Amino acid sequence: MVGTGMVTGKEEVAEGVVSLTLADPDGARLPDWTPGAHIDLVLPDGTVRQYSLCGDRWDAHTYRIAVLREPDGRGGSAYVHDRLRVGDRVGIGGPRNNFPLAPSNRYLFIAGGIGITPLLPMLHQAELLGVEWQLLYGGRTRSSMAFRDELLASYGERVHIVPQDERGLLDLDAWLGPPPEGAKVYCCGPAPLLAAVAQSGAGLGPHALRTERFSAAERGAPVRDTAFEVELRRSARTVRVTPDVSVLEAVRGAGVEVVSSCEEGTCGTCLTPVLDGEPDHMDSLLSDHQRAAHDCMLVCVSRSCGDRLVLDL
Repeated sequence: MVGTGMVTGKEEVAEGVVSLTLADPDGARLPDWTPGAHIDLVLPDGTVRQYSLCGDRWDAHTYRIAVLREPDGRGGSAYVHDRLRVGDRVGIGGPRNNFPLAPSNRYLFIAGGIGITPLLPMLHQAELLGVEWQLLYGGRTRSSMAFRDELLASYGERVHIVPQDERGLLDLDAWLGPPPEGAKVYCCGPAPLLAAVAQSGAGLGPHALRTERFSAAERGAPVRDTAFEVELRRSARTVRVTPDVSVLEAVRGAGVEVVSSCEEGTCGTCLTPVLDGEPDHMDSLLSDHQRAAHDCMLVCVSRSCGDRLVLDL
């Protein structure tokens, strides 16, 4: 379901980063959300992008997001930076949360660049709960690090700012090896940072490390390169999925609509229950234990390990 929002504020919060404030055009209450949630932003030109909510979750009438200009992106960030104005109307889908803050007595938050955005509400939540936490925040330069001054003013020495041009890369081994006892580690940022955190945090306990990607991980080849069948149980239809189409495309071709957004396996919009069969998971979202359960899949990118899948569609 996509609603309508109005841009009520736009400001530059760092070099190459703008913050947008969104509200209902009629002043109505917006849907509630929890730390780690994101929304779909449907731009006037039809472009759909996902952005983490980084404002005050207790403010029922406004959302805040931050958008990094990406010169090599697909045009969404350029539209926001160059063309979107206060007073413009946009579509808003969600919010959805694939990166929830799990209970803990201690947290270590690690952000790389614009990856700070989903962590901001988590810091506020940890502060409200009175638990121990620290933030390690890296960026290319001090001027490119969004909300830097806001963080330092609010939380002081629990925030560790590490501009790469001044201090080099984050010293993850010092922070994660040995791992902080009993801490849950939340990390968001570019793929090289996530890989480095996974390596340095190899000694963390089960489910202690939670990460979120803003772009899809590199995918390997599918398990099979031949066609397979997908039964759509509720629709009483069966479709054949050939190697050149996705499950999502095949299902839509049969006249069964599935809501999707990123179509890269990162946002979770098209998550679909699996009733039978073994999915070949090719997404960048589901955890290992979710994949092992074989009870859901992202139909935009994932496929089948066997000859047949049964979906709850």
